[in-house]
Amino acid sequence: MRAHVPRRYAPGVGGDADRVSAWAVLLRVHAAVVPKLERALAAEGMPLAWYDVLLELNAAPDRRLRMSELGARVVLSRERVSRVVDELEHAELVRREPNPDDKRSRFAVVTAQGRARLRAAAPTYLSGVERHYTSHLGEDEMRVIATALGRVLEAEEGRGLPR
Repeated sequence: MRAHVPRRYAPGVGGDADRVSAWAVLLRVHAAVVPKLERALAAEGMPLAWYDVLLELNAAPDRRLRMSELGARVVLSRERVSRVVDELEHAELVRREPNPDDKRSRFAVVTAQGRARLRAAAPTYLSGVERHYTSHLGEDEMRVIATALGRVLEAEEGRGLPR
C-alpha cells in the first residue's frame, strides 16, 4: 500500500502548479532524507561528503579523478570538494598525485584504506537509501524518476539538449 500524497504535491492541477509542485517535492524529499543518511553514516565515522567523494573516486577509471572532474561529479561546491579531499588525505583515505599530462592539475586517488572504509560504510548507506527513499517507490516509479531527473541533469550539465 502506498502512502498518501499530500494534496499540495499531487499532480493534476496543471500548468505552473504542477511545475512548482514537482520542484517543491524534490526539495522537500532531499531535505527530509539527506539528514537521515548523514546521521546514519556519522555513526559509522563516515561523513556523507566523504562517502560521496570516495564513491566517485572508487567508480572512476584507475580509481582517480582530476580535482575538476571530481568537483563536477559530487554534490559539493568546488571549495568544499577541496576541503573534503584535504580531510580524506589527512585520514589517509585519499592521496593527491600530480597529473603527468597537465602540471597545473592533480589527481585525487582513493587509497586501499579508503576503499575499505567505503565498503564498510556501504551497507549503512544503502540501507538508509532503501529505508528512507526507495521503499516508498515502485520499480516503475524509480525508473521514471531516474529517467526524468537524468534528463534534467544532462541538460543542465550541457551534455544534452533541452526537450
